[in-house]
This record gives sequence, C-alpha cells and structure tokens, in this order.
Amino acid sequence: MYTQLAWRNIWRNPRRTAIILTAILIGVAAMIILAALMRGMVGGMVDNAINNMVGHIKVQHPDYRSDPDISHGLSDVDGILKALKIVLPESARLTRRIRIDGVVSNARESAGIEIVGINPKSEIGMSFIGTAPMEGSPITDSDKNGILIGAALAKKFQTGIGKKLVVTTQRGDGESGSRAFRIRGIFHGDMEVTEKAYIFISLPAAERLVHEKESATEIAVTLARETSSKELTEFVMLCRAVLKPFNVSVYGWKDLLPAITAYLAMFDVFLLIWFVVIFIAMGFGIVNTVLMAVYERMREFGLLKAIGMRPGRIIRMVMGESLFLLMLGCAGGTFFGLGVTCYFAKTGIDLGAFSKGTEMWGMSRIILPVINAGDILIANAVVLLLGLLVSIYPAVKAARFTPVETMRQS
Repeated sequence: MYTQLAWRNIWRNPRRTAIILTAILIGVAAMIILAALMRGMVGGMVDNAINNMVGHIKVQHPDYRSDPDISHGLSDVDGILKALKIVLPESARLTRRIRIDGVVSNARESAGIEIVGINPKSEIGMSFIGTAPMEGSPITDSDKNGILIGAALAKKFQTGIGKKLVVTTQRGDGESGSRAFRIRGIFHGDMEVTEKAYIFISLPAAERLVHEKESATEIAVTLARETSSKELTEFVMLCRAVLKPFNVSVYGWKDLLPAITAYLAMFDVFLLIWFVVIFIAMGFGIVNTVLMAVYERMREFGLLKAIGMRPGRIIRMVMGESLFLLMLGCAGGTFFGLGVTCYFAKTGIDLGAFSKGTEMWGMSRIILPVINAGDILIANAVVLLLGLLVSIYPAVKAARFTPVETMRQS
C-alpha cells in the first residue's frame, strides 16, 4: 500500500517531479563522466610514464640512479637476461639499453641531451620510440652512424633528415668522446618535452661512442598491460631474488615514479570527496523540493493523522516518495552518463589547446575516458544513501503536523 501511495504521490505534480529528476540525473551523470575522465587522465599519465623509457621493471647498477654514468653499467648482461627469463612470464619483453647524458650540437645550436643506445626491433612494444610516428627511416640494429631525433629538437636546431649532428659524452675511460651522426629519422612524441629530451642511436654505435663492448646501463622489462599491481610487486620480488648474485638493483615502475604513485594512492579519496561535493549541491535541491511538496500537502497529512495514521507510517510514505525519485534519477543519470562516456571513449577528448599544461602533468593530448564499474556503484550509492538521509527532515516535518495546525493553514 505504501509503495503504491508513494508512486502515485510523486506524479501528482509532474512538473516538480521532472525538475528534481533532472537535477538528480545531471548530478549522477556528472559523477560518472568526471570519474571516467579522471581515470582516463590518470591512465594516460601512467601509460606515458611507462612508455617513456621506464617499463614495468628495470634493472640497474645500484649507483646508477644517483650517478648516471657509463662507469655504473651492468656487468654480465647475458647472465642477467637469462636469469630474468626464468622467473618472468613468456609474454614479458626485455631489452638492454645504454643511457648516458651528453651534448648534441651542430653549427647553429647545442643542447644537453640524453643519449639512448637501443636495439630498435626490441623497442617495439617496449617504449614510445618503437611505434612513434616518424619522418624518414628508422635506424637498424647495426647502424653505426644513424641517429633519431625528436621533431621539437629538429625545429630548435633548424636541421632535417640527412644532416649531421655531433654527439659528445664521457667515455668509459673517463675521457670525452665525440662522434658525428647523420639524421636518419625525426620522431613525433605525444609530448614536446619527450621530443627534446632524447636522441636515439643503435647499441653498437653507443658502444663505440663510450668505448665499451657488450655494455648496458639498464635492462627494461615490459609486462602484459593487464598485469595487476599485486602481480607486478610479486614479479619485482622474484627478479630481486634471482638477481641477488649479480649485485644489481631491481625497481618496479612505482619505485621509479614516486610522484605518480603518490597521486594514485590519493586518487580514490579525491574522487569520493568530489562525489560528496556534487551531491551537496544537488542535496539542497532535493530537500527544498520535498519540503515544498510536504507543505503543499499539510491538509492531507493532517487528515491522515486524524483518521489514525501513525507518524512512523507518514515518515515511511514520504521516504518512499524520495526513494522513487532517487532511483529514477540514478537510473537515468547512469544511462546518460554511460552514453556520453562511451561516445568520448571512442573519439577521445582533444586537449591540444592546453598542451603545455597536459605535458607538465605527463598527460597525452588526447584523453580517452575509462569506465569503472566501482565508480558507477559508488556514485549511485552516494546519491541514494545521502539522498535518503537529507529526506529525513521533510519526512519528520510531515509526521509532526497536527490536525488542528493543518486546519488553520487550510
């Protein structure tokens, strides 16, 4: 009986019901869309960071992070690679690199740069350079004179494909070494800072530059995209155990990117706070609308009490009306929010106009929203629970009306 009464009562004033349903719908949809957008931004930050020469797991000399010099390279690289393959899954990809600081120059400009010696084929699926859009041609594994530079760096140096650049760095014997390289290709990265930060040469060319054979400053490991945080931690521990005889340091990407790790730890709390903030703005509308409906029906509530209805039942009826409104609004908001999110998940949101700001936070220029079932459940739960909570006041107000009081107001 109370369910039928509550359902009929909310449609006695269709305009008021439509207004409050619209408010709830917009609020729930905003929560879902915002959560998906934020998760897309965070996911983009993590993917960019991992693809930016970090990987999921990295093996380095214990002193390399404090002093990134070729003298702090890895010894017995082949032995380390064989040991890693024992504990890592078959889907894992491994590559060795030589990464050293240096200077690149031509007749017009010079700039500090990070020189990266790579096996181009093994970088596919490992880092951005493996799949980056490129003008010209990529370098090969045996190319001893070719170099890849970023589009922003090429623009700064006013150079192009086929031109020469001189690369200078410290050799393994402590002396400075310089070599001229010819530009084979110009790559385009998601962020301009990446295009200015790196130049790429083949591993044999890097070994000749630093006068070190069969050398590497790091071994990077990339796992399957669906690898969970718990699984990653387990793999890091296994790698540390198996590589203990080699006297190396093993890091997970969270160890190498503490700022992003800290942000991820706080992300869910920030999201919940934002949900509550949106609801507070929406809650005032719910209370005001239900309270207006209660005062308009004073005579009805007085009559119900006069014929013997208990206050608790009146509260139950008003709360039932609020519950129907909240459920309808949540359902509509969820479908609308999912529709908008799915559309932008396919097309992406272009933040090219704010590229400087997105690069500062390590985000891509195109944001792809990510739908998370937990966010949808939390958004609906926040609206339903807090909505019922704020509806208690109008319901109690309706239950306190006396027949005499309502007759005076009629």
